[in-house]
Amino acid sequence: MEGQSALDAEHAFAADAKTLGQWTAFRKWSTDDAVMFTPQPVNAHEWLKGRNDPPKAIDWWPTASYISCDGSLAVNTGGWKRADGSVGYFTTLWQRQNNGDWKWTVDGGDALKVSRPRQRPAVIKAICSNPPGMGMREGYPDGGGGVDSSEDGTLRFEFRVSPDGGRSVAALLWDGRKFRRVIEDKTAGSPPNK
Repeated sequence: MEGQSALDAEHAFAADAKTLGQWTAFRKWSTDDAVMFTPQPVNAHEWLKGRNDPPKAIDWWPTASYISCDGSLAVNTGGWKRADGSVGYFTTLWQRQNNGDWKWTVDGGDALKVSRPRQRPAVIKAICSNPPGMGMREGYPDGGGGVDSSEDGTLRFEFRVSPDGGRSVAALLWDGRKFRRVIEDKTAGSPPNK
């Protein structure tokens, strides 16, 4: 597992957003089937098609990276800040490509009242002993959610979206005996119009 890490990819992605433009960087760093939430899951390339870059890109930084034992999948999470001063968090699923590069495949987040601190990111790798078995991919979007896992099954990622846009995102990392939930993001939906 030499070369660029998912954390390196996150930093390069954020840097490209500032130099190339936010949506240009989102297109460059994503897989063809990448998903964003608007609030429903949509294909990122379809949603970004024809969309101009904002004058100033959102600024974001990772605070943790969770990596499968085989290095095929990673989940990064961290903080962001917009030009207007609003802050929030992100959670991004990264997939190693056949050429060794990383591309993001699911990206989400939400606003917060207080920003996550800029700090040296924690890097946590799944335990390689007694692996749980081969991974699976149900794919996404299916209108309500999806599941993905590393090839060796040691990192699992899942999301569910309700009709009102409420969202649940989770990442589970193998600890050698069982899965440990390392990320659990919940985003409230919008109340229906009356």
